[in-house]
Amino acid sequence: MHLPDVMNENCPSRRVLNHVTSRWGVLILIALQGGTLRFSALRRRIGGVSERMLAQSLRLLEEDGMVRRTAHPVVPPHVEYDLTLLGEEVAARVKALADCLEGNLARIPSVQAGDAGDPGRT
Repeated sequence: MHLPDVMNENCPSRRVLNHVTSRWGVLILIALQGGTLRFSALRRRIGGVSERMLAQSLRLLEEDGMVRRTAHPVVPPHVEYDLTLLGEEVAARVKALADCLEGNLARIPSVQAGDAGDPGRT
């Protein structure tokens, strides 16, 4: 049996890593660390995300076992999202990375140059 190797292009962990570290995946995980949120509250918490991208990212994180979706049988529909145990563990690590970056913004050349305002830039 081969051990997972994220550097191998066929490793399943690479797909999950892409979901977790995506533009919206990171922010979803961090936002849900504060507790259960409904879709609209989560969208408000994460500035700039469209409904479509939030729904797609939540679906991927749910499929990966990071996020739990709970639909309550009421009218109008009431859906809540929260982190699973695995999601809590991963979110803590992602949040630590975000905290490190935020604490070192003054040392990041692209921030110094004013280029960090475009999140789509690679």
